[in-house]
Amino acid sequence: MEKARKDLELITKYFADFTDTQIQQFTALKELYDDWNSKINVISRKDIDGLYEKHVLHSLSIAAVIEFKHGTQIIDIGTGGGFPGIPLAIFFPEVQFHLVDSIAKKLKVVQAVVEGIDLKNVTIQNTRAEDIKNRKFDFAVSRAVAPLKDLWRWSKPLIRRGTRHDLPNGLICLKGGDLVQEIFESGLRPNVVSIETLFKEESFKEKYLLHVGA
Repeated sequence: MEKARKDLELITKYFADFTDTQIQQFTALKELYDDWNSKINVISRKDIDGLYEKHVLHSLSIAAVIEFKHGTQIIDIGTGGGFPGIPLAIFFPEVQFHLVDSIAKKLKVVQAVVEGIDLKNVTIQNTRAEDIKNRKFDFAVSRAVAPLKDLWRWSKPLIRRGTRHDLPNGLICLKGGDLVQEIFESGLRPNVVSIETLFKEESFKEKYLLHVGA
């Protein structure tokens, strides 16, 4: 219980005004991921103890730069174990999230977590983003899935043009390391935010949030 309280404090250190439901949902993530990760490895063994810092808070860096409005539709490309989609869906209960991955066994974990915390604003699809037709979203989000040029190629056809937020509709992705070459090869000019300017935790050095407008 003490560990759960400390884990939650890592989130409430930067964000406030959660409902009781949101607090319960965030708190329940550790036990669910511990249980499922022992069956289907979606989070590295060394990272599972740092779940709230390295996965949950990292995902919520998106919430630190944009306040998604009610009714916004978001696709999480290559969601893996449900990041950044699940923490964002808890944070924004009035926003619709569509979590996509090509690996079915990972989505088994995602489905179990979504059901375990009773998330109502998440849909899940076992497919590749480039195979999705006749659907449009306001934003695509992704976390260290592929080079920026590929993420943009996959997400661009899925994003409806427009601006209802402080940032134009587009792709928001989380990446780490030296991105100079990757950005150059993409031919894009993303807005880049250093996550260590948002959160002071040690693990966010050389971690970045990139936004590309549609």
